Amino acid sequence: MSQYLVLIYGDEAVHAAMSPDELGGMLADHRAFQEIAGPANLGGNALQPTATATTIRHDADGTAIITDGPFAEAKEALGGYYLLEAPDLDAAIALAAQVPATGGVEVRPIKVFPR
Repeated sequence: MSQYLVLIYGDEAVHAAMSPDELGGMLADHRAFQEIAGPANLGGNALQPTATATTIRHDADGTAIITDGPFAEAKEALGGYYLLEAPDLDAAIALAAQVPATGGVEVRPIKVFPR
């Protein structure tokens, strides 16, 4: 079995404008996905808005440059993730296609390094 990170993207303005009922419905959709995924779901979380992000880049001398905000401006932002375990990429995609998202989801295999 391999592990896959499913990155969930959406428009933060859409989420911020949700009524309590709409937010409750979205959370119910995620709970339903977690039940569908069962033991293949190894974990996941929602992220705070991009305004809370801190970006660290290194200059040519290797000095860390720290700035408030996300790495890049975009209409859709990373809003959360799931860590899934699946036998192959096709199975991971089939499962990730059921993740509720106002934008899209990205499925990326986890790279395992030898110890």
